[in-house]
Amino acid sequence: MFRRLIAAVSLSAAASVFAADAAPDAFVLKLSNEVIDAVKADKAIQSGDVARIRALVDSKVMPNVNLQRMVVKSVGPPWRGASAEQQKRLSEEFKTYLINTYSGALTQVKDQSVRVRPLRAAAGATELVVGTDIVNKGEPIQLDYRLEKDGEAWKIYDFNVLGLWATDSFRSQFSKDLSAGGVDALITRLAEKNKSVAAAAKN
Repeated sequence: MFRRLIAAVSLSAAASVFAADAAPDAFVLKLSNEVIDAVKADKAIQSGDVARIRALVDSKVMPNVNLQRMVVKSVGPPWRGASAEQQKRLSEEFKTYLINTYSGALTQVKDQSVRVRPLRAAAGATELVVGTDIVNKGEPIQLDYRLEKDGEAWKIYDFNVLGLWATDSFRSQFSKDLSAGGVDALITRLAEKNKSVAAAAKN
């Protein structure tokens, strides 16, 4: 659960568009704090209002994530062999799976704060890593973001929680279904998981 919480905070850092002339590290800090504060102030989210949580993630976080790049990195080589229709369906189910996975973690936000480590990137870099620490009781938890410049904005396409990049974790999770039945098997498995979450939310 704590890993999911940190991952949710990491995606939340992309909750607004990065201004092209803004320092990415300063912007990550600002947005992380804004989202954490918003969650803390929202009693509906704190009480587990699934619809409100999903709406927050879908409307503010997902538009600022390079979803396709995350899918490609998470699926690996099988993505290239998938048809256009398979890629479309897989992207849709992956998006829902991502929202479902991290929406619940937002209810766990209590007293966390974010501290950004010094940025190490070449001038004019279009891809870079922003390192942060999630601070609460005990030792800080390291959290790194991979960002890419998309036109006049920055988008997040991967994040590292406790030494593990999210897309590597997803690839490990997906490998069994991909090996057993290819992309269609993975689509089916993700759809089943998403339906299970939706059904549980109605109860």
